Amino acid sequence: MTSVTIVWLRADLRVSDHPALHAAASDQRPVIPVYVLDDQAPGQWRMGGASRWWLHHSLQSLAGDLAARGTSLVLRRGDAVEVIAELIRETGARAVYWNCHVEPHWRTAERRLKSDLEGRGVEAREFPASLLFQPGTIVSQKGAPLKVFTPFWKTCLASRPPATPLPAPERLTGLNPPPGTDDLDAWELCPSKPDWAGGLRETWRPGEANAVARLQAFLEEDVSEYGKLRDRPEPTATSMLSPYLHFGEISPRQIWHATRMEMDARPASYAGGEAFLREIGWRDFCAHLLERNPTMAEAPMQARFERFPWAEDPDGLAAWQQGRTGYPIVDAGMRQLWRTGWMHNRVRMIAASFLVKDLLLAWQQGEAWFWDTLVDADMANNSGGWQWVAGCGADAAPYFRVFNPILQGEKFDPGGDYVRSWVPELADLPDRWIHRPWDASPLELEAAGIRLGSTYPLPIVDHRAARDRALAAFEAVKSSGTKNQIAEKEWQ
Repeated sequence: MTSVTIVWLRADLRVSDHPALHAAASDQRPVIPVYVLDDQAPGQWRMGGASRWWLHHSLQSLAGDLAARGTSLVLRRGDAVEVIAELIRETGARAVYWNCHVEPHWRTAERRLKSDLEGRGVEAREFPASLLFQPGTIVSQKGAPLKVFTPFWKTCLASRPPATPLPAPERLTGLNPPPGTDDLDAWELCPSKPDWAGGLRETWRPGEANAVARLQAFLEEDVSEYGKLRDRPEPTATSMLSPYLHFGEISPRQIWHATRMEMDARPASYAGGEAFLREIGWRDFCAHLLERNPTMAEAPMQARFERFPWAEDPDGLAAWQQGRTGYPIVDAGMRQLWRTGWMHNRVRMIAASFLVKDLLLAWQQGEAWFWDTLVDADMANNSGGWQWVAGCGADAAPYFRVFNPILQGEKFDPGGDYVRSWVPELADLPDRWIHRPWDASPLELEAAGIRLGSTYPLPIVDHRAARDRALAAFEAVKSSGTKNQIAEKEWQ
């Protein structure tokens, strides 16, 4: 039987800069790329609804790219290790290659697969592919892991740059006949009853070619202004590459080198490019944290926060999820999330702070909602961001950071364009009241067609009182003898 190499795909749904696929093609033997829909992950970390929609379209795109190069994408469902073992029995494969994955479930699966392949006498090779700098390589001068982002990123910049991206294989040899494959539609990854994905279809075009086009457009049109405008949600100056990165339709090495080339060719883009790469570095930082702290998605990294007196407020949680808190910038973000599967990063922080600090609800509840609704739902980024906002993570985020949703809105959406886009019931309100409609006069509200408590909700909490409650709760969990560090100024 012809010697065959299986390439196990997960968060690397591309053909360019794909180390495992590149190595398999270089072996000059038939290649079987396989994606296993593995629902064996712990229940709360099974792929969310928005991510499943993206996965469907990403796999469609990848199947076409592989077919154009001469091989077929095999789709199977079940426990990944068991599925690959069955595929080996069917094809007589003598090697299995894959790109490393940082999430705990997949790390466990990789260890299981290695052990199983060793017992079968099948070659196993894994490759780094999803990060700029691999876990364990960015350490202090004493060799210790770096727990704060700024020194982490400085160390990255002082290290050897990421390797040059690998080209896509021009030709792949498939197996004839190809192994049996599941029908993608039969997986029912896309919603149907009801079909809530209209906003996703309007907003996104998954697939490797679209990822590359998005990066090129961003570098040509927006990167020069990125440093100045990245905190403005409307119009957004961000790259919107996060779902493409999460599903591996583009690699961080491709982004790094394309950005550096743009910075070298166009000096005006330098500051924006540096700021943009710093955000890619934050993605690496969160992945490194998760590698060292596999329970990061469930438990606070600072043990004292396990005693935090979180509230129970299902009505408040539902109001937050549905974008009806009465705070326009929060509601705009939550509605954008539901409609498009994405939210601007500045607004993510504001919305997260509101849940954790104003409503005093556990950050894990917000993390779970984001996991289900984000097209870029990434365990490391999601949990790292929520722990940063909650003040219980590894980075130096003070627990007293309480974002003021009114001041944040006025600062980053001064003309109210973002709020008007997603909270149309406030569209006719004058700019000065767009982030605080309750302060408008009755005549102004009437002229704008607004009836507070009816057409738009009144605030579900008073921010000042909620802030004081949060600070008191955080004070209660501080270590005894710790100096009081409560800020006297509202975080703006």
